[in-house]
Formats: sequence, structure tokens, C-alpha cells
Amino acid sequence: MPGTRNLRMLPADYADGISAPRLSKSGKALPLPRTLSIELSPNAEIFDKKFTLAAMEQGQIVAHDITLVHAPTRTSENQCCSKQGKLDKDYLNKSLCYPLIIPKDDPGYKDSGVECLNPFFRTITDLQNNCSTRGKAATQLAIVTHVADLSLVYGSEDNVTNTLREKKGGRLVVETRNNHDWPPTVKEMYNLCNGTAHICYRAGDSRINQNPQLVVLQIMLLRDHNRIADFLTKLNPHWSDEKTFEETRRILIAKHQSITYDEWLPTILGRENCYKNKLIYKTKDYVNDYDPSVDPSIFNEFTAAAFRSLHTLIAGNLKLAKENREFSNSSLKLGRLLFIPTDVEKGENFDDMARGLFTQPQERADKYYNKEITLFLGRITDKLGMDLRAFDIQRGRDHGLRPYVDYRTYCGLPKVLKWDDFLDLISFEDVKKLSKLYETPADVDLAVGASLEKNMPHSLVGPTFHCILTQQFLRTRIGDRFWYENGKCGTPFTLKQLKEIRKARISRIICDNGNDIKSIQLRGFEQVSEKNPLLKCEDIPSIDLSFWKENTPEQ
Repeated sequence: MPGTRNLRMLPADYADGISAPRLSKSGKALPLPRTLSIELSPNAEIFDKKFTLAAMEQGQIVAHDITLVHAPTRTSENQCCSKQGKLDKDYLNKSLCYPLIIPKDDPGYKDSGVECLNPFFRTITDLQNNCSTRGKAATQLAIVTHVADLSLVYGSEDNVTNTLREKKGGRLVVETRNNHDWPPTVKEMYNLCNGTAHICYRAGDSRINQNPQLVVLQIMLLRDHNRIADFLTKLNPHWSDEKTFEETRRILIAKHQSITYDEWLPTILGRENCYKNKLIYKTKDYVNDYDPSVDPSIFNEFTAAAFRSLHTLIAGNLKLAKENREFSNSSLKLGRLLFIPTDVEKGENFDDMARGLFTQPQERADKYYNKEITLFLGRITDKLGMDLRAFDIQRGRDHGLRPYVDYRTYCGLPKVLKWDDFLDLISFEDVKKLSKLYETPADVDLAVGASLEKNMPHSLVGPTFHCILTQQFLRTRIGDRFWYENGKCGTPFTLKQLKEIRKARISRIICDNGNDIKSIQLRGFEQVSEKNPLLKCEDIPSIDLSFWKENTPEQ
């Protein structure tokens, strides 16, 4: 449920044992996250040779579905860094203020006058909400459901879901412009749209407007819901709006779970690793391994470190592609488009962005980060913005994550006592840098150390993050009583329906819900190649919804 605690793999590590951010073993301050970002995650544009940018973006869809921590209201009492990047002199007396400090010799922000990166607030924890936890280490609270239920489309609470429903034919509310359906718009949503002069969409998740690629996929999911609902209404005209809505929702969630686990997760962890760790099965039957003793709640280590490591895949320039897959001369700078989704509806941009997403390669899974997300994201000044990499490191400390060495040991890797012990997984060059930045190996942040590990075979992450991601996604599946492959709980799909759902592919969703997209490669997360050529949309397998026809007594 929303409002419940995240889990922990290992006990929290706070300086005071309760909530103060971790210090080095000597009691001194840890290196500034911005310094670590500059030294260990430099700017470089190196592209993945196999996967498209859609693989990266599906990761964000999954992240927004199962993770969002409770942030405080942005008031002057919490604010310690102004919009112009000036540090509040009284910030030490503001409990929810935890500024991302800019080092004085920072090469990116030099002579800009920026002293700190805005905004960064400490996450709300059970200490603020439950007095019975006093004296115990703080635990962060999630404000979305922890399970893969497309809460980003439907919301995590009934009152949100009700505002998104059309209450007719099982459909979700849309606005029609230029003969195409779009999410409902509002002037502002949760203070997350960049100015009221821009289009601002409303959905089940407040972050829908964060970037145009995310907007495109969320619109595809919204349209797919209504497409399925319209078909079921014609197939079963005796069904009520409620029944049609719930069954449509169930089908779309099942498609999302199937695509995420059988198509997307193998790109991140490796298909054989997914089979080995029982994340997916080769079967035509139900997968009845639901375990009521398994809590599917999200691990802090997952949401505040391991899953954030995939930010390395983000491309700074978003390319637009025509039907022949030629890129247009212009591209969109990601740093300028944070919470400004206006361009999505302009001209042919929606389809061009979608094709670009499934044609352009994602950036390579490595230690390098694009400067559009480490220097220009969201623009604090006319030229400079946020550093997402520094933000991620800071968030790990905010959540009380233990040092990297503890998670190495937890995941069965050799114990680390000295700097050279890192050389089994981290390059000599990076170990040398770590030794100059941190006082001891036991001080290194999880978000830093694990991101420098060499990737496992057929995977986009190293062994420590692979361990954390595998455990989380396994618990997310076997701890979910309503998992789409479960034939024993709730109202299971028939085996014929399940067979159809397993045909779900991200490429089919794009074909079904674009404005006028006529072709796509079968394996959408993989780049177009001789083995994965562009196909006409009619040649992409689709789900036969006729298996959902319900016979009435008269029939």
C-alpha cells in the first residue's frame, strides 16, 4: 500500500543511529557528491551496441510504477538552497534540508555563483509519522504501491483512480485534439510542471511530465487501456462500466508484467540469469510459486542505489525519426525539457519521438554520464542545471544506506580490507581515484562503488547491483498474490487467455497506439539489424481479445 515503509537488506547506517546522514569511519564528512560525480562519472557519449533508448525508458516506467518516496512540501521552512543556487546561511537548523553543495573549484559551475543544487530535500520517514519508532533508525515511506500494477497509469489510491475514469465503457478520461487522444491537462500538477504556460498532463503518477520520452510511453499505455476497453465493450455489451474497467485494467497490468519480465528484464540482467534466478520460466502453464511469506515491498537499496545506476543509460540528445528511420536534423536537449512536455503534441513529434526512442541507441552501461544530466538538467540558471549523479549519491546517504563493502559481502563477494581488494571488480585507475577521494575502503558509498564494477556477462550491471536487482524483482513477482501467471489466487486468467497475454511485446503497444506508425522491429528494446529487421505493424503478433468473450445465459 502507499504510505508503507520500504524494506532494508541490511540495517541502516546513520551517523547518530537514527537519521543523521552517514559520516566516514573517522567521523569526518564524506566527499561531496558533486566531487564524486566529477571525478568518477565524467561526461562521455558512448553508445550501446545492442539496445535502444526504449530499454532505458522502460526502466523509468518500471521505476515510476513501483518506487516513489514521500518528499516534504516545498516551503521556506524546508528550503535551504534558492532557485538561483544560493545556500541559506541557516540551513543547518532545517531538519529536512540537506543541500547538494558545489565545491569552490568545481569546473562546471565555476564563476556561476551557484553554491548548491536545488532542489534536494530529505525524504519523509516513519519518524515523522509514527512516534512509536522513536529511538530506532529511520525508514523511508513509499507513496505509490510497491507492486507492478501500473499505478503510474491508474494511481495508487481509489480517489486518484476515480478522477481518471470516464465512467463509461470502462474508459479512462482523455482530451481529443487534432483527432488524437491525449491525457487530461491541468495548469499545474504537484508543482512539477515548469510554468503554467506549458501543457501539463494529469495521470496516475505525478511524474508523467518529467521528460518527453516518458510522456510518449505513458500516453501509449493510456491509449492502450481505452483501445482494450472499447474492444471488450463491443465483445461483451452486457458488461457494466465497472466490470469493463477492471478487466481492462487487469489485462493491461498483465501485459506490462509480461513485457517487463520476459522482454525488458533480460536486457538488464541477462536472459540466462533470469532463468537461473527464477525471475522467468519457460512454460505454457501457470507459474504458481506465489509465497505469502515473501514481502514484495521495495528495498531501500534498490530504490536509492541499484535501480538508479541505470541513469548511466540516459542519452542527452533525443532524436526524432521518420517512418524510414532517418533522423531529422534537429534533436531535443534533455536538460531543457525537464517537466516541459509541450513539444510532444507539436506536428508529427509524437510518432517521431516514439520511432526515435526505438531506433536511437541508449548510452552504454558504464561509469560515464551525459552532461545533459550531470550539468544541465532542469536549468538552475540560463546555462546550468542539476547533477542527477550527485543527486543519486546524496539520496543513498539520505536513506541511510550502508557502505559499498557491506553489500559486497552480503552478496557473497570477497571481503574488502584494503584498497587492492577492490581490484577483483574495479579497474586500477578507479581504485586509485577512490583511494584519493575516500579515507578508507569502508567509507565508499554503495552508489559509487557498485557502479564502478565491471558488468556481469550479458548484463548491464556489476555483481553487487545484479544481486540487489535480482532479489528485488524476484520478491516483486513471487510476493504478488495477483501476479498475472498465478492460477490459484484471485480470478486467474484461463490458460488460453494467459497464452495470449504472453504474446505481449512493447513493439505491439507502439503499433497499436501511435498516431500513424506503420513499422517497427519485433524486439523493440534491441536495435534494428538483419536479425531484428523493421516489420510492418500487421506482422507484429497481437493479443486475441476474443478469448475474453463472456457467454450470457441466452447464448
